[in-house]
Formats: sequence, C-alpha cells, structure tokens
Amino acid sequence: MVTTAAGIISANLFIVSFHMWGSGYMPHGKFEIYKDRSGEYRFRLKAANGQTIAIGQGYSSKASCMKGIASIRKNAPDAEIIELEL
Repeated sequence: MVTTAAGIISANLFIVSFHMWGSGYMPHGKFEIYKDRSGEYRFRLKAANGQTIAIGQGYSSKASCMKGIASIRKNAPDAEIIELEL
C-alpha cells in the first residue's frame, strides 16, 4: 500500500494490454485490474492516450474480473450502439 496526504491507495494494480484489429479502435489500449477499497476486483479500460473510457463492476475474485474482461473483448468489438430516450 501507498499512503499519501489524500489517504491510502492500493498498490494491487495489474495491467492487461490488448489490441483490437479491424475497427481502428484503441490500437494500444489497456485494461487495468485493481482492488478497490472494499476489497473487490475492478477493471478500468484505458485508451492509448491514458484516458479512462470504462470501469467495470466489482468482482469477488481476480479470475472473475478477468472473465469480465474476456467477455467484453469477445462481445463488444462490433457491438451495436443504441441511443435510449429518457
């Protein structure tokens, strides 16, 4: 753990690089896996420029979090975009 003036930040951070071919999206983006303050594993999807573009739900295990990432990689490359009306 790292302690800062703002509080405690978890040092449990795992980075999974990925490449998406064919669509031109984020050629060097990455998923970051980390433990949140409540002890759950989460992931952030970051674009090549480092901007966070998605954050996953909390998972009880790292393996479950990795399965969540695998699901996104499998199902989302050509996902339809639907605009919902409020």
